[in-house]
Amino acid sequence: MKVLFATSEFADFAKAGGLGDVSAGLPRALRRRDIDVRVLLPAYPDVIAKASDIAVVAHLPGHAGIDPCCIGEARTDDGLILYLVLEPSLYQRTGSPYAGPEGHDWPDNDVRFARLSLAAAEIAAGRAGMSWQPDVLHVNDWPGGLAPAYLRWQGARVPTILTIHNIAYQGLYDRERVPTLGIPECAFHINGVEFHDRVSFLKAGLFYADHVSTVSPTYAREITTETFGAGLHGLTRGIAAEGRLSGIVNGIDESWDPSRDQHLPHHFEADDLSGKQANADLVRTGLCLKHSDGPLFGVVSRLVHQKGLDIVADTARDIVHEGGQIAILGLGDPDTEHMLSRLARSHRDHIGLLIGFNEPMARRIVAASDFCLMPSRFEPCGLTQMQAQRYGTLPIAHRTGGLADTIEDGETGFLFSDLSSEGLFAACRRAFEAFDDPGVLGEMRQAAMARSFHWSGAAAEYELLYARLAGRRLTQVVPAAPKRRKRATIVELQAAA
Repeated sequence: MKVLFATSEFADFAKAGGLGDVSAGLPRALRRRDIDVRVLLPAYPDVIAKASDIAVVAHLPGHAGIDPCCIGEARTDDGLILYLVLEPSLYQRTGSPYAGPEGHDWPDNDVRFARLSLAAAEIAAGRAGMSWQPDVLHVNDWPGGLAPAYLRWQGARVPTILTIHNIAYQGLYDRERVPTLGIPECAFHINGVEFHDRVSFLKAGLFYADHVSTVSPTYAREITTETFGAGLHGLTRGIAAEGRLSGIVNGIDESWDPSRDQHLPHHFEADDLSGKQANADLVRTGLCLKHSDGPLFGVVSRLVHQKGLDIVADTARDIVHEGGQIAILGLGDPDTEHMLSRLARSHRDHIGLLIGFNEPMARRIVAASDFCLMPSRFEPCGLTQMQAQRYGTLPIAHRTGGLADTIEDGETGFLFSDLSSEGLFAACRRAFEAFDDPGVLGEMRQAAMARSFHWSGAAAEYELLYARLAGRRLTQVVPAAPKRRKRATIVELQAAA
């Protein structure tokens, strides 16, 4: 089985959110199942700087207002093959995959990710002049949404799957961009790419892909409802009725192991949690919190409205009053950051805040905390609640999406349905009660740490899905050894592009 996995993020080099972790974790798990999966992503500056042995393997023509590009081939240290879309004018920029240093989206993001989608379609259709062609094209979120559409418009019948990681982000652009993006005029239609008189990359993917997956079973059901469907619930409901919608829970990297995590000053295991307390003491010191024998509540999150941080702020005084402390780490929209800064200043000894993202500190807060606050308004999957359980940190979460699918209420964490400060604090009261009973707390921590959230389960489900889409039986194929190619310099790559 050969799969091309197209993504705008890859955690090894360029990451803005959970998609980067998925794009690095799932393909590696698929390789362990003898699937020849190769990752296609834009050649951002960090990708070119960190990838090794990049060789140009294809030259792709332009289309409409989309510039030509080259495809470079590289490998990660563990052998995963990467195809890099080399077009310096589109990707050689400082900032995140989607925005400049000031946080504003690049105005030509439609062309940038149309180029990614078109490259995916051309490789999948065998039009790139490469010796390798996939059996299935797997694209992710709106940046890859036009790929199934380009294939359909070109008359190529390559099986495609679109994974929705967050339906709220849809890649919306003015209808005047239709000619630039090479979209046929007839496709600007309700049965096509049109969404409220605009072009929607995500709707294009939904409409033209052979199958749609989301990152948890509950979220797959939720996006067919008006409440969570972001205006696309009619389309997703129809896809579900046709049996073309799946919910497959994400996994987490195997490095999330408290007994060997290189970022933790103190390691620990389920039968000896002394290292967890030692980490908590260090985190409290680092955030200038008073020594406390009460519980530590952790928040490691993007600081955006979706994550319900305003609900945390409304509940914080009650948590502190009951003897708890809160450690917050994240980066996000300015209003949320300012709100949390004011909160931390008003409770200096009991609420610590770090604006930004730092992987070692994120892991230390997760490991040090007794509980993890996740009152998300919606959560397609979520990774933090799985990481927290592996570290004996019990999540307190809104019963939605992947949170509902990965937390056993009263056994490995606490779920609540009333999305309000009252609902959150009612769940926190249950947590305080468990904290005050060492027997109950110990049993819950043991149960949480015993859970396995490795990628192997998701990989097995995707393997079956790929096989069904490709219309073939599962076979174990040993891929031929790749030919060695001469490394190209960055100057040569840019000149070729």
